[in-house]
Amino acid sequence: MEYLVVKWLHILSSTLLFGTGLGSAFYMFFTSLTRDARIVATVVRYVVIADYAFTTPTIIIQPLTGLYLIHLAGFPLSSTWIAASIALYFLAGAAWLPVVWMQIKMRDMAIAAAANGTELPQRYWTFLKLWVALGIVAFAALVVVFYLMVAKPA
Repeated sequence: MEYLVVKWLHILSSTLLFGTGLGSAFYMFFTSLTRDARIVATVVRYVVIADYAFTTPTIIIQPLTGLYLIHLAGFPLSSTWIAASIALYFLAGAAWLPVVWMQIKMRDMAIAAAANGTELPQRYWTFLKLWVALGIVAFAALVVVFYLMVAKPA
């Protein structure tokens, strides 16, 4: 593939990855604060769907296109900015995997609470706190990766 096509795919997929993550986090967090199990169940269900439909494919596309761009541009993998980008990408992924599991559990808790007409259980709120903390780690890691991709510092 031509360099510009691969670069375009890389930038587009990074935009989808970052945008879906940030948007989903915003809506899930603020909807959770309403404490309305019916609304939370609906929003968290769509957050889980968005992760499968958008985040998962971009998580796969990013390293493939990134490594191919590195190859096409002739950058050595041992470059500090490349090694740091890869490490931070893995850190973001390590934070994201438990978040996905928690979102599925939170969705199920919200659906059950909505069906039973009860409040969201305490476990939901415990998961939400951890979900936010891990989300901050993933977000910060990806912000730095964006900087490294653009600046390519020596």
